[in-house]
Amino acid sequence: MTPKELKALLELMQTYHLAELEIERSGFRVRLRREMGVVVPSPPPLTASSSPSAVAAQAEIERRPPDSFVTIEAPMVGTFYRAPAPEAPPYVKEGDLVKEGQVLCIIEAMKLMNEIESRMAGRVVKILVENRQGVEYGQPLFLVEPVA
Repeated sequence: MTPKELKALLELMQTYHLAELEIERSGFRVRLRREMGVVVPSPPPLTASSSPSAVAAQAEIERRPPDSFVTIEAPMVGTFYRAPAPEAPPYVKEGDLVKEGQVLCIIEAMKLMNEIESRMAGRVVKILVENRQGVEYGQPLFLVEPVA
């Protein structure tokens, strides 16, 4: 693969806001990956129909300073899936401890299933989107409390 072809792939990633791109051609394989920014959003408001666990999670979020949590964002536009298959258990639940590199969810984009991994070890405090929900680039997906 020539430097010109690599540059074209990098421009493609930037244009379509892709976090990762893998190409295999004639026995040559290239995998490009870039880190996406992290933003901490304000927590969503509670509703009258919130469950007791949601109320407890919301209370914990409000009790902590906003910079003590890290937001995992959607690196692309697509459909959010919590599990690898409809009958399979979700990758993570609120309260789960996760390791760096652990798969948190899948985002389907243009018929491709993209595994979204944790960039740090931590505890999932809040899952901010529903299963099978459409997500936008940069949309917060998870609120994670880093652990050492």
